[in-house]
Amino acid sequence: MKFSAMEEAEAEAKSAHDRYSKRAAVWIPSPIIVGAGPSGLAAAACLKLRGIPSLILERETCIASLWQLKTYDRLKLHIPKRYCELPFMPFPPDFPTYPSRRQFVEYLESYAAAFGIRPAFGQAVASAARIDGGWRVRTAAGMEYACPWLVVATGENAEEVVPEIEGMTVFGGAVGHTSGYRSGEGYDGKRVLVVGCGNSGMEVALDLCNYNAKPSLVVRDKVHILPKEILGASTFGLSMWLVRLLPVCLVDRVLLAGSWLTIGNTDRFGIQRPKLGPIELKTKFGKTPVLDVGTLHKIKKGYIKVFPGIKRVRRDCVEFVDGRIDKFDAIILATGYKSNVPSWLKDNKMFSEKDGLPKCPFPNGWKGEHGLYAVGFTQRGLLGAAVDAKNIAKDIEKCCKRSFN
Repeated sequence: MKFSAMEEAEAEAKSAHDRYSKRAAVWIPSPIIVGAGPSGLAAAACLKLRGIPSLILERETCIASLWQLKTYDRLKLHIPKRYCELPFMPFPPDFPTYPSRRQFVEYLESYAAAFGIRPAFGQAVASAARIDGGWRVRTAAGMEYACPWLVVATGENAEEVVPEIEGMTVFGGAVGHTSGYRSGEGYDGKRVLVVGCGNSGMEVALDLCNYNAKPSLVVRDKVHILPKEILGASTFGLSMWLVRLLPVCLVDRVLLAGSWLTIGNTDRFGIQRPKLGPIELKTKFGKTPVLDVGTLHKIKKGYIKVFPGIKRVRRDCVEFVDGRIDKFDAIILATGYKSNVPSWLKDNKMFSEKDGLPKCPFPNGWKGEHGLYAVGFTQRGLLGAAVDAKNIAKDIEKCCKRSFN
């Protein structure tokens, strides 16, 4: 019975191949990976080490386009490099603990070269759907591909989040997203409102300070701000070590105690902490704590003002929910990114239409039905992507073996 089922599956695959050929789609008898970011590269490398080639379709003209095209100059990894390595290749030993943006891109380029990964650039995927027992992928340029396996690697940060704020269209100054921000050069003396208190918002506000701008920060929600290091040790590394030994509630107490000792009570600066601890909040809701890189010091010294949520924007000023009104020359939206999977993956049961993330939480969100996979959607950074990439390669290898046994 097993042999009969395998023969049937192989016959179905050959039949699908014939049907695709008649429709002029380019048949790819291996996985197609959508996205050449770190997650896509990791998946391709893991597959290649198991003897399985793949085709990566990338909408931009380079790998890791988010890092190369949409990040600010001063960006460095916020957590130690050992927690950001892709499978089977460590960072160069001479790289610092927190590599710069340029160094991280160099690492990714070296990674692609080491595994012979050559994505097809300029191939934005317009749609992908399950057809005739396989996957049909159509690009915006008009190319069509057919394949037995589809790996979604576009990630959690595919598109900018631009919130609707009353009056924004009448604001007389410049308005932009952090994806277009490179440095504070050109903002000297200007009053700049940074909307968002995540890692990017905090660091952009600091960068503006360093260029003699007058930044303000909108902190709408409660957020945990932790020191980047506690007693010389990485806060992230410390938390990773502690969760192996202690319950999450106790780890949170340790982290918050270290935070109080290092940076003090943030409530008095207008930044309130959530009731749930930072690790519990991250685990349950995917909300990442902010690792302070020096912004709080500027806030304490009064160089950066803190405001609550925005009520409305006027031509040259902003009114906040607490009644305060202040003038600004520019607004920078540090409002993050989102998945764009629902816009191009058709009739899928794997991803949520609401947020574009797999419906099954980590560690089970990497596998869907009928040869559909996801990598880079774990909300656990590159560590989670590495786990997914290895699982996907192992699973596809099993499928290959079943087809040819």
